Amino acid sequence: MKTTTSSSTSAPTTTASSRSGRRPQQQSPRQGLPSRPDHQLQHTEPESEAAALPPIDLGKRRLHRGFGTSQLLALLQSKAPEFFERAEVVGKWVWIEFADKQPREITAQLAEFGFHWNNKRGVWQHPCGQVTPGTESDPKQKYQAYFPAQVRA
Repeated sequence: MKTTTSSSTSAPTTTASSRSGRRPQQQSPRQGLPSRPDHQLQHTEPESEAAALPPIDLGKRRLHRGFGTSQLLALLQSKAPEFFERAEVVGKWVWIEFADKQPREITAQLAEFGFHWNNKRGVWQHPCGQVTPGTESDPKQKYQAYFPAQVRA
């Protein structure tokens, strides 16, 4: 059985169902969609900031994901020298590490260059065409690692 209270004011509408045994839901007067009060507090980011996400060209991202190590390093050196200075080659992969969390413009740029965030290692990684399953061991112990900006200097 459903009971609905409607009026021309902005009072919320409550819907209860005795058959389902679920908790009653409140309907927001502005949106007209059911919502649970405990879910309303989870959104902590201002809407204007969420709407201002930098765009990522997914076509470029797909293209860059297929680049080999030398191709990616050349791209970084010409288009983003600040990333090239931080780039570390680990095996055939390229890692970029920052001391602090970077602004969205930086992370969007890294994503467009084909990098992904590795939460376990705390670095941005590019597989350079060598996609492999994750490992518990430290790849720096298994593969040669170097900073190309220091080698070319």
